[in-house]
Amino acid sequence: MSHSASSRRRLVGLPGLALAAVMVATGLPATPAQGQETAVASATEIPAADAAYRNRYLPIDTRVKDLLSRMTLEEKLGQMLQAERASVKPGEVTTLALGSLLSGGGSTPAENTPTAWADMIDGYQKEALATRLGIPILYGIDAVHGNGNEYGATIFPHHVGLGATRNPALVQQIGAITAQETRATGPQWVFSPAVTAPQDERWGRSYEGFGESVDLVISMETEITGLQGAPGMLSRNDKVLATAKHFAGDGFTTYGTGTGDYTIDQGVTQTNRKKFWDKALRQYVPAVKKYDVGSIMPSYSSIDWTEDGLGNPINMHENEELITGWLKEKQGFQGIVISDYNGIQHIPGDYATQVRRGVNAGIDMLMEPNDFRKTFTTLKSEVDAGRISSARIDDAVTRILRAKFQLGLFENPLTPRQHLGEVGSAAHHAVARTAAAQSQVLLKNSKKTLPLSGKGKIYVAGSNANSMGNQTGGWTITWQGGSTNVVPGTTILDGIRKDAPKAAVTFSETASTKVPSDATGIVVVGETPYAEGYGDVGGPGWPWDKADNGVPRASQTMELSKADSAAIDKVCTTAKRCVVVVVSGRPVIIPPKQLNKIDSLVAGWLPGSEGIGVADPMFGLTGYKGKLPVTWPRSLAQEPINVGDKNYNPLYRYGHGLVTKATQ
Repeated sequence: MSHSASSRRRLVGLPGLALAAVMVATGLPATPAQGQETAVASATEIPAADAAYRNRYLPIDTRVKDLLSRMTLEEKLGQMLQAERASVKPGEVTTLALGSLLSGGGSTPAENTPTAWADMIDGYQKEALATRLGIPILYGIDAVHGNGNEYGATIFPHHVGLGATRNPALVQQIGAITAQETRATGPQWVFSPAVTAPQDERWGRSYEGFGESVDLVISMETEITGLQGAPGMLSRNDKVLATAKHFAGDGFTTYGTGTGDYTIDQGVTQTNRKKFWDKALRQYVPAVKKYDVGSIMPSYSSIDWTEDGLGNPINMHENEELITGWLKEKQGFQGIVISDYNGIQHIPGDYATQVRRGVNAGIDMLMEPNDFRKTFTTLKSEVDAGRISSARIDDAVTRILRAKFQLGLFENPLTPRQHLGEVGSAAHHAVARTAAAQSQVLLKNSKKTLPLSGKGKIYVAGSNANSMGNQTGGWTITWQGGSTNVVPGTTILDGIRKDAPKAAVTFSETASTKVPSDATGIVVVGETPYAEGYGDVGGPGWPWDKADNGVPRASQTMELSKADSAAIDKVCTTAKRCVVVVVSGRPVIIPPKQLNKIDSLVAGWLPGSEGIGVADPMFGLTGYKGKLPVTWPRSLAQEPINVGDKNYNPLYRYGHGLVTKATQ
């Protein structure tokens, strides 16, 4: 049904958001509020309701071409901006015609609930619909192990644990649940999965990769299908646009080359082209060609092709050879290349140079969370001066608009709330429990200590036995995570008590209470939460965290704390049998003398919100069958160590994992 020009004129004078609501209801495009200052050109006529781009029955490419032809330069540039929602002033989504918003780690509505998220994002979306052309925004979040920013969402094991499961079907299911819980609360875009294959566990983001083997990573790219669905399914109300990251080589950087105080994060990959292809690049081929991933995010890191470190490193955000030449032209990638958080600012030069080089290299959308206003004016100046071509702008905007049409946002721009009640549901937590259980790797099992009977006396100790924050790790509620972060679920101690209801369970975190000699000791130790940069071994300690009551965290070491080490020594020298579970984002060094005291050693990784999954194989509800996704070193001096290395002699080899059967 078409509407006459006179019917459109009768709507003039309504406030911007009210006008947008009426326009959406009647199928008409929206305009900014009358008299509102705007950065975009508004002299062109409002398109008729029957404009080709509004016709859902036309091919997407036809709709994109029609819409692009109607856009002013300023409107195009607005589409290329992604701003942090907390930095956006009321009305700026409309006045700048912003293409996208994001919530960085910890950026949440005042009331962190699923409904509050949906309401907040719908508010921004209504501002977008109040623009001349009514182009909806994309809203992006990091959802690297479930929708971790949101209280109440299901939190799954981090990728390193999922790699240990060797279960691509389970990973796809987790992707589907993450997509459903995310889309139901507003965001349509997730910055996941990381398809890095970390080659040095001292890197603080190593747990975001499925493992050190690129072949293992490729097998787990089924997560993309879980998030996006099969081709053509993005418009469903339970699917989101996925992002393969970080392109390319972020897990292959050389220790000691990190940016600033970071020891390895945002560093330099010193290698040759053959090794770079094998360790850092080839996993993007199936991501693009098999799974049709919707977006790709460049890495903060740089590449030095000379391998000896004497060349001139090229930052990935300006690497035209790889972004445009290899990814877009050779692989035929049609999606969005989205910069990382302030990513272009890692390019050498002033801001104009950074913007110009990034866009000309092939970046389509600039994630400049706080500097988006400056980005807009800089982009405009660079285009006006002819240093960025109109063809490059049109290519970028075409990719962005295509994704929005594929997601069905022009027809259904507001949050689809049909699945809101399923966020954090019992069924989803059951999958998280299964994932945690399957991720457990039994490294040592002297005298067949595991599985336990679940009877008699059980003495539980260690810093990570009853810490929801430590077991969920970084990217949970806040960017770096927090030891005292609490999300719905079960701690490992909860799981022990539930799986062994007939046992007499005693808990003493530091093993300060007496350890009975006839008890079974379970000591759950490991790391405190961390994310990029602050998780680097030898890097800066995290200076503050509201979730930890303002207590700074020390620099990461990949070694046990003194308290955890003492708890192991006390429990394992007194109890009749001793099980040690390491909850961490990577291997933790176990000294030989201490290892000799331990009867059973389990790699528990970062199991997410269902710590009961760690207990399930311990008590025989399931069997142990996880396999190491990374090599477990004997000492920190062995890092980096990876399967296939010359003189490969780790404590536990890649792929190691003892198997037990369920007994209950």
